[in-house]
Amino acid sequence: MASELHRERLDTVVRHLLDRGASRVLDLGCGPGELLQRLAAHPQFSRIVGLDIDTEALAAARLALGLDRPDHAGGVQLRYGSFEEADRELAGFDAATLVETIEHIDPRRLSKVEHAVFAGMRPSTVLVTTPNQEYNALHGLVPGQFRHRGHRFEWKRARFQQWARGVAARHGYAVSFSDIGPVDPLRGSSTQMAQFIASPPLDCDTQMKERTNPDSQVR
Repeated sequence: MASELHRERLDTVVRHLLDRGASRVLDLGCGPGELLQRLAAHPQFSRIVGLDIDTEALAAARLALGLDRPDHAGGVQLRYGSFEEADRELAGFDAATLVETIEHIDPRRLSKVEHAVFAGMRPSTVLVTTPNQEYNALHGLVPGQFRHRGHRFEWKRARFQQWARGVAARHGYAVSFSDIGPVDPLRGSSTQMAQFIASPPLDCDTQMKERTNPDSQVR
């Protein structure tokens, strides 16, 4: 059963997607489909795709979503695969979510995730949530102990924001940060979230003006 924190995490992600007006959503590392079930309950989301490399998790998601029932409406699709590899069929979605997933990736492979998601698939909005290491003491963990045995790292807020700002700068996104869960004045919240919004491409007239008038460019 999902914890209160995880329910708040999922509800926060859904609320952000609703506010952004997204209709086509990718859930990268969808697991057993908890977020997918919430998305499927909203008519705004017309196409929902969950991607995971864990076949057991995909089977659980298929069962939870009732994808094999004759009356299934067909708005949700599950795919086996890794979000370390760009998939042309998953390019151009309104939004993508990586909810408590990046910490399961070896840090040396995060550049592959970055390239696949932000350069290859390039959704208009990307939401990334991950544990805040600074809060671990309030969960009763000792220094160096991770919240889950499958975690390869857990970042402090400054490190997460440094990574996210670098990703945003390299791929033409704006990024903002928010807390999920009760906030401690010194340690922040248990979950930290980055919201990436793709910068709109320059139209032809704007590109021509910037080429011919260097003073018009932001310095």
